Amino acid sequence: MDIEPGVDPGRMSAPVEDYLKAIYDLAGQSGTASTNDVAARLGVAPASVTGMIRRLSGQGLIEYERYRGVRLNDSGRAVALRTIRRHRVIETYLTEVLGYAWDCVHDEAERLEHAASDELVERMATALGNPTADPHGAPIPTADGHVDERKHRSLADLEIGTLARMVRVSDKNAGLLRYLAEIDLTPGAEVQVLARAPFDGPLTLQVGGTESVVGQGLAEQVMVEEVEATPDKS
Repeated sequence: MDIEPGVDPGRMSAPVEDYLKAIYDLAGQSGTASTNDVAARLGVAPASVTGMIRRLSGQGLIEYERYRGVRLNDSGRAVALRTIRRHRVIETYLTEVLGYAWDCVHDEAERLEHAASDELVERMATALGNPTADPHGAPIPTADGHVDERKHRSLADLEIGTLARMVRVSDKNAGLLRYLAEIDLTPGAEVQVLARAPFDGPLTLQVGGTESVVGQGLAEQVMVEEVEATPDKS
């Protein structure tokens, strides 16, 4: 990861890491995040965000343009990806080694990501075989700051009859994760939209050999990639 001279990623406070991670998540394809969106994501007052933005700018981690938003520079992006790597490796270790359910690891990882040393995280990653994705399908940044940033379609965008593979879902809604596990819609599962009710009504899905009905809001949160159907050899 490229860090500007004078920026020491090993001495970042938890709030700084949280802000940089939030900006990275919110910036998306535009590359910028609004201060209001950052405030909503972190559950703080906009005035608090304004103060932190000045601090992060002074530390050489972000670029801020009034009325346009905040953007990570190379140093800020490196710190954000380092924090995200810690979070996702820890989530994977908790599920794969310690037996946590995938809906129980987010809050634990939020706490541990600031306390764990880089050496501990790298030992975890090695013990896991250097995974490329966490239990929810989110890509794990590499130790040198590379990450798969491909965009995926949501389940809600699929045409009826399209066969797809579940790729990713956010780790933040434990209830949603528990429900998806109940219907076996987890990363790697094949899913097909059988029917769609009109006026943004529910979708009927086939996951494996089982049919389930899910709401439009849920389907919008599940990221998928299309797969080719297996030819019928009969």
